[in-house]
Amino acid sequence: MVCDAGAHRHRRKHPLSVSAVNKQQCLRTLLYPPYYQQKKRFQGEWHIQERILFPGYVFLIAENPEKLVNGLRKVIGLTKLIGTGDEIVPLVQEEIDLLMKIGTDKQLVEISSGIIENDRVQILAGPLMGMEGNIRRIDRHKRTAYLEIEMFGRTVEMKVGLEIIRKE
Repeated sequence: MVCDAGAHRHRRKHPLSVSAVNKQQCLRTLLYPPYYQQKKRFQGEWHIQERILFPGYVFLIAENPEKLVNGLRKVIGLTKLIGTGDEIVPLVQEEIDLLMKIGTDKQLVEISSGIIENDRVQILAGPLMGMEGNIRRIDRHKRTAYLEIEMFGRTVEMKVGLEIIRKE
């Protein structure tokens, strides 16, 4: 189940909080945003930062989704739940598998490393191994890859950390 928590700036002022929902409705509920790692250079050194993988979205794992949804509708800052009408549409198994493959159980997409040979990307290490066909664009200066994936019933762009160690 996915909640759209609104714009990133709005969420900083009013973070989505499960404590605003009745505690019985939240029994066995896990609320998390997945993150990715990115290298950023400041003060003359490279630092690894964690960024939100899908800004504005919060993922929920719930034992009783119906009760949780009713409680979430009362949360300030929640703009909508992903679904059709009043019914919540859970992530399909392929989407869950993708999130678990790239983010593992830590829900953190670590930095991948690769090379570019003859204008083709080859991932040598990291969660992007085998996903070279999904890479649409690479920003070598920012050490970032932009992937197109099917998620939430549509094609979305996902930004992740990628360090190109050699170009031939």
